[in-house]
Amino acid sequence: MQALLPLIIVLGVLGLLAVMVYVNLRDDQGRDPLADRLAIYGEKDIQVESLEDVEQKLAFRDRVIVPTIRTLSASVARFTPQKQLEMTRHKLELAGQTTDPTAFFLQRIFFTVVFGIISIPFSASILHLEFPTLILGIAGGLALGYYFPMLSLNSKISKRQNNIVKALPDALDLLVICVEAGLGFDAAMGKVYEKWDNELALAFGRVLREIQLGKPRRDALRDMAHRMDVPDVNSFTAAIIQAEQLGVSMSKILRVQADQMRVKRRQRAQEKAQQAPVKMMIPMVLLIFPSIWIVLLGPAVIRVMNTNTGGAF
Repeated sequence: MQALLPLIIVLGVLGLLAVMVYVNLRDDQGRDPLADRLAIYGEKDIQVESLEDVEQKLAFRDRVIVPTIRTLSASVARFTPQKQLEMTRHKLELAGQTTDPTAFFLQRIFFTVVFGIISIPFSASILHLEFPTLILGIAGGLALGYYFPMLSLNSKISKRQNNIVKALPDALDLLVICVEAGLGFDAAMGKVYEKWDNELALAFGRVLREIQLGKPRRDALRDMAHRMDVPDVNSFTAAIIQAEQLGVSMSKILRVQADQMRVKRRQRAQEKAQQAPVKMMIPMVLLIFPSIWIVLLGPAVIRVMNTNTGGAF
């Protein structure tokens, strides 16, 4: 127990840090501290004499905990390789999240501490591991906690990309209808954004806002494809950018893209149908076939055993 005392102290300190990180992660992104202060000024029954009074009327979380977490995130950013931060930021964009990369690193620290603390009694009391093996169990818990947020993030990325792939053919059909009806490409994307509420429609809405703020359309479309990292979206944006640069009819390009996406959707469905028998083999061999053998051959085996052993069974 004395040998584990330094490890428990370190985990306790990291646990306190992780609690602070957890509070920051639960922060409501829709709140504006400046708006909260103005709301205090706007109340009729409150007489504010100085800025210190306004600060005192804020919650302890807004006055102390949140600024501390932000300072800590800035410190972590200074010691984290820039390439790793950029990679994490790109993964967060692929998952459709707005979490800061430094906050994500702190989230990994939080889960590392939590899983490490849980692994101590689990390894010592439940598994009854000796000291050398106990250290390995705790190290395994720490590693699991460190990689758990990344595994969850990769799962969200895969789910988001699958949703985009499923929604793209229908979105292209609506774009074709709108453009052939006389609308411009930007207005057609606006119709997709108005009609649907999925990841692709939200991405189109962001592209429209960026175009309204002055970003060229080709740059906005390239950034959208970069935030999705879906091959079908990459080919779609490349075709639109090329059509805009060469002056090709947008309706023809969209019609060709829509037909190609429909063909790809049918091919993906056929591919999954061909993979189904192979995937069904594992549960059939491990679960269904043994049960069938027991039901069919069980009585015969019992009769043979009774015959050869004189009815002992």
